[in-house]
Amino acid sequence: MATFSEPLEKRFATLMARYPSPRSALVPMLLYAQDELGYLTPAAITRIAELLHETELAVREVIGYYSMLRTAPAGKYHVQVCTNISCLLRGGEELMAHCERRFGIANRETTKDGTFSLEEVECIGACSWAPAIQVNYDFHQELTPERLDQVLDAYAARAGEPTGKTT
Repeated sequence: MATFSEPLEKRFATLMARYPSPRSALVPMLLYAQDELGYLTPAAITRIAELLHETELAVREVIGYYSMLRTAPAGKYHVQVCTNISCLLRGGEELMAHCERRFGIANRETTKDGTFSLEEVECIGACSWAPAIQVNYDFHQELTPERLDQVLDAYAARAGEPTGKTT
């Protein structure tokens, strides 16, 4: 059984040809693989290492560096809460605690229904608009717990699912 779809394998070939060193395509390949599979499976890591003539360890080192890359399934909506200095000073830790209470889960866990997963991250590059979160690929900034609830309610409603509130 193939690890990736034929269109994704073609996309990988195009990416690797674009750079003087095919290894430069590693991060985009990992992101595209994660988008297709939901997370980076052992088979996906092996295949990408083969394509780039790298070791699996070298690929895993890159995965470990970037918080947006996952080796375990995440919820349909993966909530990343920034707690780096700018966000920390403007309420990032409070937002993280609020999410933990709302979802009834801790950092790097997923709600029982699979709707939301939660991750505390070091930086999402939105320091000027702190505190900020990222849900999948969407940024939300200048949040308060009340505004955060509105954002999360909108994601839950988008799929016609419960809001994830535990109270």
